[in-house]
Amino acid sequence: MSELIRNYEDVKNNIEDSVNKSSVSNKDVTLIAVSKTKPNEMIEELYEYGVRDFGENYVQELCSKYEELPKDIRWHMIGHLQTNKIKYIIDKVYMIHSVDSLHLAEAISKEAKKRNITVKCLLEVNVGMEETKFGLTAENLEENYIEISKLEGIEILGLMTSAPYVENPEENRQYFVQLRSLMVDLKDKGLYNKNKFFLSMGMTCDYTVAVEEGADFVRVGTAIFGARNYI
Repeated sequence: MSELIRNYEDVKNNIEDSVNKSSVSNKDVTLIAVSKTKPNEMIEELYEYGVRDFGENYVQELCSKYEELPKDIRWHMIGHLQTNKIKYIIDKVYMIHSVDSLHLAEAISKEAKKRNITVKCLLEVNVGMEETKFGLTAENLEENYIEISKLEGIEILGLMTSAPYVENPEENRQYFVQLRSLMVDLKDKGLYNKNKFFLSMGMTCDYTVAVEEGADFVRVGTAIFGARNYI
């Protein structure tokens, strides 16, 4: 077993341990292997092992990998998306995790209608209120959720957050609790009636705690692929 596959299995085992110790976590956590800056060979190795969910931050890199790698890969757009780049990825991604404004949602809707498709989306919430990060706020989430829900070509499937980078994952538990609370609030107000509402939260530094607090998607790069390659 290669180091890459061993790393992936270690993360999967840690997720399973977190599920078992959690009172709120579900049993079906999707591990998204965040492959940004990583070569196709590493993705192919994980693909051969059975991995299908990969995450990318940049449109150009996602498009390039989409063209070169197997078409049954489920690509997750997890980085900030500019409106002028939507047209390049809208028919290539399985899900957009980073819908961070009504303006962006409207642009996605416009492009989706052109192509007669429905795009799976998560609304990004900046629960840590970091100035360097995009996202809706806890205060304006409800009003934006209502407006975005009216748009054609978009299916809101849940919420996403990127918590601050920390050495101790316990420091981010508060943000995952808050995101889950926001989801419960939307449900209690009858704003969605789907069987499942997903939470995308947790990265290499804190995914175990995120799973304990109910994450459905965790986005893990460094713990699987090693340190990021800066070009």
